[in-house]
Amino acid sequence: MTAAVEIPTRPEAAGSARALLPYEPQSASAARRLVRATLRAWELDDLVEAGELIVSELAGNAAKTGCRRRMTVTVERITSRCVRISVRDGSRILPCLIDAGTAAESGRGLALVHHLTAGHWGAELEPFGKTVHADLRTRPT
Repeated sequence: MTAAVEIPTRPEAAGSARALLPYEPQSASAARRLVRATLRAWELDDLVEAGELIVSELAGNAAKTGCRRRMTVTVERITSRCVRISVRDGSRILPCLIDAGTAAESGRGLALVHHLTAGHWGAELEPFGKTVHADLRTRPT
């Protein structure tokens, strides 16, 4: 199943873009396309690389939950200088930031999210799952 993403052609300055994606590893690439297209439409090119890394980690973690429905990937313009990337999935298990060490083959993804957002990320439990979000800020001009 290929994940189809509807990307807004002209996102509002304080708008959002959203995609419902299957719980498959391939959904991470669809999530990256959504983030890339949305940030570029908002002329926030300096956030694209970090945004793609963050959404890859969040969507990849969601794909591993074993849920059967769809995850929701959202990119929101919180302020003129802040964008929130979030992934909602059907698991109520909260993510945990760990010190995986340099030799570990996995477990460093949330540390990367923590680093790229300067600690501005979190998770909220919902009745039927959770949403994990990460806030990216532009550099002051």
